[in-house]
Amino acid sequence: MSHLWIGNIEADVTPEEIKEFLGKYGLPPFDSIQYVPGSGERPGVILSYENVDAETLRKFQPRIHNMFWKNHSIVVQVMPTRSEE
Repeated sequence: MSHLWIGNIEADVTPEEIKEFLGKYGLPPFDSIQYVPGSGERPGVILSYENVDAETLRKFQPRIHNMFWKNHSIVVQVMPTRSEE
């Protein structure tokens, strides 16, 4: 499982809008989404991918990192793999 963080995504942006946006740039559909409230001005989402590895997501990251979307410049990072220990 791998995770993609997208910062500067408002809470009212729907999962469907995010899937459509990512799909335009060739990213695979995510399996789940978690909205993360920001400390005032930087809310975001964590997208989870069951069958996509982090290395694959890193190849897609430059396509959308720092893009202007929905009145914000978005920040995109592949999250480090967490140990299940």
